[in-house]
Amino acid sequence: MPRQSFEEVVLPHLDAAFNYARWLTKNDVDAEDVVQDAYVRALRFFSSLRGDDARAWLLTIVRNTWYGRFPRRSGGAPTTVVVDTKTNDPPDESLDPEALVIQRQTVDTVRQALEALPADFREVLVLRELEGLSYKEIATVVGIPIGTVMSRLARARERLQTALAASPTGGDRGVS
Repeated sequence: MPRQSFEEVVLPHLDAAFNYARWLTKNDVDAEDVVQDAYVRALRFFSSLRGDDARAWLLTIVRNTWYGRFPRRSGGAPTTVVVDTKTNDPPDESLDPEALVIQRQTVDTVRQALEALPADFREVLVLRELEGLSYKEIATVVGIPIGTVMSRLARARERLQTALAASPTGGDRGVS
C-alpha cells in the first residue's frame, strides 16, 4: 500500500485545526497564524506521523504551536476578544424572525460562557463536544492522562452550566 501524501492525510483536518485554534486564541487572526505555523511544522515532521490518527496528531501540533506563541498567562491567550459573527452552523432560516433572534442570542450566550472558561477546561470541552474526539484522543492532544481528561470535562461542564444558569437568558429556562 503506497504511503499517502501530506495533502491527503493532513489537509482534510484544516477546518478542525482552525476551529480548535480559534477557541484557544479567542480570535480569528491569531488562530490563522497558529494554524499556518502548525501546518508548516506538520509538513516538516510529516514523516513522524504514525498510525491513522492524523487529526489528533495535527491538533497536538496546533496546541503546541499555540503554547509556543502565547505562553501560559491568565487563561493562556491574549485578552483581546474579537466577536465572530460567523458560526460553524448557520442559523435555521426556516424559523420565524423571533425564533431566529432567540437562537442567535442562545449561541452568543453559550459562546461567551465557553470563552470565559479557563483554557484547560475550554480546550477539553471543545475537543470533546465540538470536535468529537474520544477521551483517548483528547489525552493524546493535551498530553494528560485519560482520568484527568474526564475530571476536566466534568468540571468544565459544571462551570459552563453554572455560567449559563447565571446568564441573563439562562435564568429564564425555568429550573424547578
